[in-house]
Amino acid sequence: MTKAPLWHTNDLSNALAVDINQDIEVTGISIDTRTLKNGDLFVALKGEAGDGHDYIDTAFKAGAAAALVHKDIDGDHADKCVKVNDSLDGLQNLASFSRDRCDALRIGVTGSAGKTGTKEMLHIVFEAFGKTHHSIKSYNNHWGVPLTLARMPQDSKFGIFEMGMNHAGEISHLTNMVKPNIAIITSILPVHIEFFDSEESIAKAKAEIFEGLAKNGTAIINADTPHFDLLKKTATDLGVENIVAFGEDAECDAYPTDLKLSSDGTKVTAKILGEKVKFKLAIPGKHIAINALAVLSAIKIAGLDVQKAAKTLSEAEPIEGRGKRIEVTLEDGKPPLTIIDESYNANPGAMRAAFKVLEMFEPKAEGRRIAILGDMLELGPKGPAMHAELANPLLHAKTDVVFTCGPQMEALFETLPPPWQGGHEKDSLSLCDVVKHAVAPGDIVLVKGSLGSRMAYIVEALQSLNINASSQEVA
Repeated sequence: MTKAPLWHTNDLSNALAVDINQDIEVTGISIDTRTLKNGDLFVALKGEAGDGHDYIDTAFKAGAAAALVHKDIDGDHADKCVKVNDSLDGLQNLASFSRDRCDALRIGVTGSAGKTGTKEMLHIVFEAFGKTHHSIKSYNNHWGVPLTLARMPQDSKFGIFEMGMNHAGEISHLTNMVKPNIAIITSILPVHIEFFDSEESIAKAKAEIFEGLAKNGTAIINADTPHFDLLKKTATDLGVENIVAFGEDAECDAYPTDLKLSSDGTKVTAKILGEKVKFKLAIPGKHIAINALAVLSAIKIAGLDVQKAAKTLSEAEPIEGRGKRIEVTLEDGKPPLTIIDESYNANPGAMRAAFKVLEMFEPKAEGRRIAILGDMLELGPKGPAMHAELANPLLHAKTDVVFTCGPQMEALFETLPPPWQGGHEKDSLSLCDVVKHAVAPGDIVLVKGSLGSRMAYIVEALQSLNINASSQEVA
């Protein structure tokens, strides 16, 4: 089946404000030749790691239909290159044009933790009501958001956009590009605190998402954060009249009346803007269940069937690096090793939430609860202390042994009583062989750290122990 065109010559010309003298029809947009598909428009971005203009020939060999550039291109493909003053600005112009030509209801999501999982739940439930476009992976920055917008098909009914930041002012730019009808803030935590003078400053930066809210838009805010009042006031000061609070307290607009937590997931009974709903999540953790309330609130605000959406939530599964469970057979006839893959990101709040999930799992046979932890990054001068403070939550979660890596995690390792000290190494690669020799059948292993700590190496090393052809992922 031929893929429908995403951009035609006229729309490209109008969006970029340039004359295009040849017929161009593209079915997708790519900024990476490694994942580029036949018929894509290749956008040559210049970044810290390289310059996309160096890969123009590679892009066309991979099947690119055209390229967006800001340098002169010679050779066989010059006639298929559209030149603008700056290719990133060009991508952003495509994004704005794409937004305006599409009638989709747009939902923006930000927060210190939980935004990617919430974005995935939003995608699943809105997809049940019509064509839904959403950010893939964690495409939430200055190029990820415009790329997602520019890729949005014109006939989309819903658009889900994740927005992240490291510094103040970044979300302001992104939200004014998306202009969401609904804006969700999942949490406020000391993530990237290295670049802020306080957690309150982080809250103010996250609250920038309300600056781009469309007329009569709705703000959905986590009331469990101590910064709720600040977030609500910011929204109100910006003229937002529709504000929904979600959280554990019964005074919220969306709250749970009953939660049954287990390692297999969570059974939830809740009130969503006055409507009683029941649903089951396959992803364990109270924090996931609370964020699901924001998702159902968005459904209610959109005028859709909350009961139908609640049933659809059962289809949400943990994703790679963010809670996916992987079973690895170490010995025939013995219980598998279970990996909880949380290798994508980490901060003190997310660490504590992950420990609570680890506690829910019951090791089989003589198995143990094992935590393998890498540095939480961008915490500033208080970083070592924040790592050391994880000791009590770890022990409270009935963790049997802890392995750590990285200079900051050493502060945690040294705080632990000797019986819990499994081993510490300078980095994740050095720790791989240590943990491969330490695990045993029936163990439950949590692997968590910031992306820059490269804890995915640990997950891969443990999976390599599987005596079968491939490890089995479980929901």
